Amino acid sequence: MTITWKSLLVLLVVLSGCAALTRHTLNEEYGSPDPARFDTPAAPPPGFSYRKDVQPILERRCVVCHACYDGPCQLKFTAWEGVARGTSKEQVYDSGRLLEAQPSRLFTDAQSTSQWRAKGFSAVLNEREQTPTANLAASVLYRALKLKQDHPLPPTAILPKTFDFSLDRAQQCPRIDEYDAFERKNPLWGMPFGLPGLSDGQLATLSRWLELGAPFEGLPPLPAQLGQQVADWETFLNGDSLKQRLVSRYIYEHLFLAHLYFDSDAQHHYFRMVRSRTPPGQPIDLIASRRPYDDPGVERVYYRLEREQETIVDKTHLPYALGAKRMARWRQIFLDPDYAVDELPSYALQVASNPFVTFQALPTSARYQFMRDEAEFTIMGFIKGPVCRGQVALNVIEDRFWVFFLADTDLQGKAGEFLDRESSLLALPAAQGSDAKVIGPWRDYAKLQAKYLQAKSKFLDHYAATSTGPTLQWIWNGDGNNPNAALTVFRHFDNASVVKGLVGGPPKTAWVIGYGLLERIHYLLVAGYDVYGNVGHQLLSRLYMDFLRMEGEFNFIAYLPRDDRKAVRDFWYRGASQEVKDHVYGTLASFDVQTGIRYRTDDPQQELYSMLQSRLAPVLEHQYDLSQVADAALRKDLAALAALRGAALSWIPEVVFVRLEDPPRPPRYFTLLRNTGHRSVSSLLREGLELLPAENTLTVVPGFIGAYPSAIYRLQRSQIKALADTIGGLSSEADYRALADRFVVRRSDPAFWQASDELQDAHLKLAPVSAGLLDYNRLENR
Repeated sequence: MTITWKSLLVLLVVLSGCAALTRHTLNEEYGSPDPARFDTPAAPPPGFSYRKDVQPILERRCVVCHACYDGPCQLKFTAWEGVARGTSKEQVYDSGRLLEAQPSRLFTDAQSTSQWRAKGFSAVLNEREQTPTANLAASVLYRALKLKQDHPLPPTAILPKTFDFSLDRAQQCPRIDEYDAFERKNPLWGMPFGLPGLSDGQLATLSRWLELGAPFEGLPPLPAQLGQQVADWETFLNGDSLKQRLVSRYIYEHLFLAHLYFDSDAQHHYFRMVRSRTPPGQPIDLIASRRPYDDPGVERVYYRLEREQETIVDKTHLPYALGAKRMARWRQIFLDPDYAVDELPSYALQVASNPFVTFQALPTSARYQFMRDEAEFTIMGFIKGPVCRGQVALNVIEDRFWVFFLADTDLQGKAGEFLDRESSLLALPAAQGSDAKVIGPWRDYAKLQAKYLQAKSKFLDHYAATSTGPTLQWIWNGDGNNPNAALTVFRHFDNASVVKGLVGGPPKTAWVIGYGLLERIHYLLVAGYDVYGNVGHQLLSRLYMDFLRMEGEFNFIAYLPRDDRKAVRDFWYRGASQEVKDHVYGTLASFDVQTGIRYRTDDPQQELYSMLQSRLAPVLEHQYDLSQVADAALRKDLAALAALRGAALSWIPEVVFVRLEDPPRPPRYFTLLRNTGHRSVSSLLREGLELLPAENTLTVVPGFIGAYPSAIYRLQRSQIKALADTIGGLSSEADYRALADRFVVRRSDPAFWQASDELQDAHLKLAPVSAGLLDYNRLENR
């Protein structure tokens, strides 16, 4: 059958006519929609509560896919206001966007449902006549839940290909007048999508809530003592001196994504720091801007603590403790030192996007200590911020590497003077705004980076010539008590994780980070990154991150014997161009001074790892070490699993959570992390050509690492060896399917939600502060 343009046009007219007919029928039966219907929620009747009855169901069955920027159709179940806002056909993550998009952040870019309707969002709740019948019939949410009840998943282990679970799948966001056609075309696409349906009791509770008009009683009041702590911190952050105002601006631009909590609050109420037009004591008048350093448009900015209203989800959870010790520390490093701030810096983009210019009046040591005190949080900003999503965004880093930090010694003091002198070379892509071009600016930034590396190399050569060269004392030891001194970063193909400690065996690469590099990472990928920016902005940010990775690797290589540095670099960058290698160690990033470390073996990199582990031993976090497993026999079996190497690992998922049954003991959980081998990570779009399956490794840890499980395994204690043998023998998709038949709780399993609830409970119990709800958008279908 040949489809002509004429027949296609007729079809489109018919389909649009069907939608119009549905809309007309709804209007006839239930009246026209009122966009302001949910601007003020109705109160629930006695004996019924949104928070106690409805929210737990939405969190465990809906939030696990509908949260943050990557929630399908921008539908967020993390707050009642997100459900009331509804859906949008516009995608936040759009790698082909030619022009910047308008931001659509819940609680930020609009404050009422009617404002969201004006921005193009469509209702999933009934906004027509408020009767029980209308509240179900005219609700997309109810129709989606009922569709799953009427058409449950097919009784097959692997769901059919009509289910598209790919990260960049086409969005299906039907409005209520489009839902009849959607149901006919996709009868199996009820909600939860590609997962078992709700229980009868859960569906009955949500149906009753919808029949009642989706009531919401609001958030519970804050305990009185928390209100006083909020007032105390807002007083601290809003001092009138120029010094205090500049310090508070610096703090805000680094903590604007944080989930702030008070260390004395056992219930862990969370807050976020915002800019307001109004001072403490008055209602917050939010300044909504794309970036935290955009011009606020007012003469005086006030920094306020606004209560977090959304469910905490692991993929965006950035906890940061406030308390008496924190305030004293900030006074010590920022306010007590004797220095002057004569004027406040501009908010002009060229100035504000470069922290080395904006905050030049603040001591470099204070800025570095502030970021390094909570280094895991600082690095986590680009791991859990909006930039870190998708394979192209993540292929800038290795699958696993260790991170160390420069000590705040005489070197860092002189480095601060160097950064002040060379601040013009440290301009970042955000200076181009969110509608950026690529080719011209990219060449300019490459030239600036080359000049900076050459200047930095000369500075290091000169400094090292007057000392003993790089020594272990140049590496921060956490001041003897801070576990942030050593971190491990994992890449999981299209997302990532960072944890304290040196997790797993010695990695292929490592970074050493000083203030200049740490600050640029933050202002490139956190403060300066706009998820709504165009493709030029996204590409410039990704390409510039190559420079920062290579600089961190150069800093590590500088501790190796001079004659071994290029060999290590060449191994890390097999197949890369000489220009790339020169950025890591060569004509652009040279360092001709011999290390001050005495080496005794012919493998200096592994020897350096051992020496660093010894230096940092008093502060190393061991939570994820297999040594924490008390059962010696179990520890041995897990170590054998972790010893697997090679191409067989290519067949297993990136992140696997393992539930280990060992009665009468309670179940224990472990994480399997596949680390994919690469020749190098210097290619933007050809990562597939850089893979080295023979160098794949597996990291096995107690507990949980990762916000996006690819699979959930369930096995008995006696089956660990069988699992290791099976994984080691994988050579095809059929082999993995046989493994899954034995060990995997598939998304199609009728018992999936029971396994999910047990998993979520264990995760939250194990880390009540740092954990949030896990996300199932990467769950496999194999």
